[in-house]
Amino acid sequence: MSQSVGVVVPAYRPDPERLVPYVHALVESLDPDAVRVELDAPRPETLDALDALPAVARVNDVDTRRGKGAAITAGFESLRTDILAFADADGSTPAASMADVVAAVRDGADLAVGSRRHPNATVASHQTVARRYLGDGFAWLARHLTEVPLYDYQCGAKAVTAAAWNDVRTHLYEPGFAWDIELIAVSGAFGHRVAEVPVVWEDQPNSTVSPVDTTVKMARGLLRSRHRARTIREDRLHELIDARSDERTLVEQFSTEVADD
Repeated sequence: MSQSVGVVVPAYRPDPERLVPYVHALVESLDPDAVRVELDAPRPETLDALDALPAVARVNDVDTRRGKGAAITAGFESLRTDILAFADADGSTPAASMADVVAAVRDGADLAVGSRRHPNATVASHQTVARRYLGDGFAWLARHLTEVPLYDYQCGAKAVTAAAWNDVRTHLYEPGFAWDIELIAVSGAFGHRVAEVPVVWEDQPNSTVSPVDTTVKMARGLLRSRHRARTIREDRLHELIDARSDERTLVEQFSTEVADD
């Protein structure tokens, strides 16, 4: 039986000349049942330009900057498909590689993670030296602090089954770029099958990621993600720490926003 696919594209003030062709390419490669562009703080001219998106795509624009993780969560919560995928709006991961990521889920993985650092990946354009070294350092740290050994945790191309999403959705808190590592750590804690998929990748120089500031935030997010994974595994110390927290999950925040609307 064919599995339905939904794709979320989180975007903060994207370049429409890059985003529109990319979404068309995703539709051509994946033939998805639904596409949601989760658009944060758009400029008026951006909304006008997105009228050229394919008919299957829906734009959900909000006035504020929610962050990548919050935007993807809102998109996933709105989809009703068997497979949920997301692709970063800058198009660094070509649509054909996104199709490979989705194929890994169709082949049995619960979570498929696109990878720029996999030995079989093809990197068409390298990051700056600073971003590359910071990324390598973060990947090394993540391998040692999570129980999901991968080459790459932060590539903006991932797919998950609806069943696996249902497991993890109420354990995700990170609204920004650390959402990726949290998703992986929590999935690992549930014993999900995680597949790492080598991709073609081209760095986009106009990325909204600030290397040093973002890396510091991600390191903190990694430690929080490790804690949440340990809590799921019923580590007594982490359960006691978690019991003292009244932080709301992203899903709880999203549900409140929907109710207010």
